[in-house]
Amino acid sequence: MRSLLFLVLISICWAEPHPNNSSLEHEGIIHIQEENGPRLLVVAEQTKVFTHRGGNVTLPCKFYHEHTSTAGSGTHKIRVKWTKLTSDYLKEVDVFVAMGHHRKSYGNYQGRVFLKESSENDASLVITDIMLEDYGRYKCEVIEGLEDDTAVVTLDLEGVVFPYSPRLGRYNLNFHEAQQACRGQDAVIAAFDQLYEAWRAGLDWCNAGWLSDGSVQYPITKPREPCGGRNTVPGVRNYGFWDKERSRYDVFCFTSNFNGRFYYLIHPTKLTYDEAVQACLKDGAQIAKVGQIFAAWKLLGYDRCDAGWLADGSVRYPISRPRKRCSPNEAAVRFVGFPDKKHKLYGVYCFRAYN
Repeated sequence: MRSLLFLVLISICWAEPHPNNSSLEHEGIIHIQEENGPRLLVVAEQTKVFTHRGGNVTLPCKFYHEHTSTAGSGTHKIRVKWTKLTSDYLKEVDVFVAMGHHRKSYGNYQGRVFLKESSENDASLVITDIMLEDYGRYKCEVIEGLEDDTAVVTLDLEGVVFPYSPRLGRYNLNFHEAQQACRGQDAVIAAFDQLYEAWRAGLDWCNAGWLSDGSVQYPITKPREPCGGRNTVPGVRNYGFWDKERSRYDVFCFTSNFNGRFYYLIHPTKLTYDEAVQACLKDGAQIAKVGQIFAAWKLLGYDRCDAGWLADGSVRYPISRPRKRCSPNEAAVRFVGFPDKKHKLYGVYCFRAYN
């Protein structure tokens, strides 16, 4: 019996499928990779890089073979493809493709992206003139023949998240209107990661707002009855995903620094809204947007106790140094409201873009 078992084991260990025998198609097949064979590896030296709007950045990516010192085997052309991952993880946005002398960029990236190519195995992507929309996760994929590997790099932007609702009042924006509202205020709709970091930095806001992935959430640092109850844990509260056409909420926007000058216009008198718009134009500027006052406050430390008109018809003022009669309890962009444009008189905040 032992001899028979021994013979069976030997036959199993040495049996090989016949190359012309298609009947073995459905049998279990074990694939063994040669340990000394070339194995393509793609590595990102940094998994997250930081920059700001208008700047340039390099997303790191290098490739090599595990068992050789060369970048490629020489038998196949190297294909490098960069894509941007979307919030649903099922779709990818094409950014840049390179193979041999062929180069192609896509969409808003056209004319702004190229490979660094500091060495034979360097597939790092350079992005110039960074936009707010460039924030997110990027995948570097390198393909050589039948081998391929990927690495993921996150591009993070210095900036500020702010809640926004229009003159119509609370909860009046569907998802698409929320996107437009942010764009109109020199911003983009914020991603969850950006809202989460803002919450960690102290953002507390009880109104729920859209995020870029289509979810509706709000950040709470000080639990209280109208905002989930006093006994709840501080955090970013999630309402879940809602109908982008019919559901209506506020929105959380994100903006970064700007290429220009934000300032309070010194004027001999207070102004109606239309007078404020004209006063900025006469000064060689435009009436400032909500995103610009938040960026000046958060990133430049702008501090002014004077309430002033902004482009959306709201009146606000930025306080970086809390003091009596000027936001004594916290640094914030204070919101006065949406006053009557024709009869209420305030100062004005202007923005002059640099050429």
